[in-house]
Amino acid sequence: MSSAPPKLGLFQGYGVEMEYMIVDRDTLQVKPISDEVLKAEAGELTSDVERGTMAWSNELVLHVLELKTNGPAQELSSLADKFHGEVQRVNDLLAPFNAMLLPTGAHPFMDPYKETKLWPHEASEIYEAYNRIFNCQGHGWSNLQSTHLNLPFRDDEEFGRLHAAIRLILPLIPAISAASPVLDGKVSGLLDTRLEVYRKNQAKIPLIAGEVVPEAVFSEADYEAQIFQPMFRAIAPYDPEGDLQEEFLNSRGAIARFSRGAIEIRIIDNQECPLADIAIVTLVSEVLKKMVSERWGSYPDQQKVDTSFLASVFLASLKNGPQTEVQQPDYLRLFGVSGEKATLQEIWAHLWREVQEEPVFTPALSQAIRLILQEGCLSQRILKILGSSPSIDAIKDVYRKLANCLAHNQLYAP
Repeated sequence: MSSAPPKLGLFQGYGVEMEYMIVDRDTLQVKPISDEVLKAEAGELTSDVERGTMAWSNELVLHVLELKTNGPAQELSSLADKFHGEVQRVNDLLAPFNAMLLPTGAHPFMDPYKETKLWPHEASEIYEAYNRIFNCQGHGWSNLQSTHLNLPFRDDEEFGRLHAAIRLILPLIPAISAASPVLDGKVSGLLDTRLEVYRKNQAKIPLIAGEVVPEAVFSEADYEAQIFQPMFRAIAPYDPEGDLQEEFLNSRGAIARFSRGAIEIRIIDNQECPLADIAIVTLVSEVLKKMVSERWGSYPDQQKVDTSFLASVFLASLKNGPQTEVQQPDYLRLFGVSGEKATLQEIWAHLWREVQEEPVFTPALSQAIRLILQEGCLSQRILKILGSSPSIDAIKDVYRKLANCLAHNQLYAP
């Protein structure tokens, strides 16, 4: 009988997942053929393909494919090239269908009410349960592509410390990762439209997403009592078979996966290329390392920060991105920022100065972070070209360039 692999401790491994849209090369309309791609690679219909240290899998909808590390990776810096290699392979398989992968957090003109096709193959009963309860036709289900970062913990003590730090950093992340400024063929007025539709997609049962920033719970028992059980009780009348009463139901911006000893950060919009995604997750990881080691503030002080305050900063960041202002000195001090107030841009500039000498930052990753901090998140760079009321042709022109950035693993620098 084989024993389970030893649990990884804090920052001993990194699980990364990136979701991409499949679109027509000419029209950029979504193409619901993820099953064809998986079948072409595996030689048979399947929902998962393993490719050494990397893997692919299906998602809820047929026009989205997830690329991911096959289990935890030991370090982050080599993943930009590995993910790019997977993108190239998928694009090769898509070429006979006149299709390609499209990056960013949301398709700019998809009509989810007409174009959504759910995954119809294995494990579809879970998707059908979601569809029955929530109607998965809207953007909040079928048009929100993210990059997930999974960070391990070995025991309750490590979970508490990691969860405390992640809660504090979540409201800062959209300022550097927002990549969904266009929806329904129009500039939405938000930099992170994906997270706006994400936080509302299960409004029928508000406990599933909560305030997106998770509650101040720092042990598995408290998480079970304060997050899981209330959520399961709330959905039970809609889910008599119990298909959804599992930890995957949790839709907060960071979710505890006790079954695999990890916390999954879910609020990073998919970027224009893996280099940009890995730059962002590496920056977030290195800042979290400093926070967990109590570099700027103690663990008890990190635990005390009010969830509603964090949620208010998070909500403001969806619209204002780096320009979002924080007027809470006690919170700022937990990142080593002195003074009465600071913008998210100023906070990130400070945090980058604090971690930029770490050896994990290759020249390519450092260059990517500097571009994001100087030129703005991807949404801001897209809007520099599109303005506030672009034509559909102008939108297509920019998103074709973004597909090209993905194909060549280059940041978008208009």
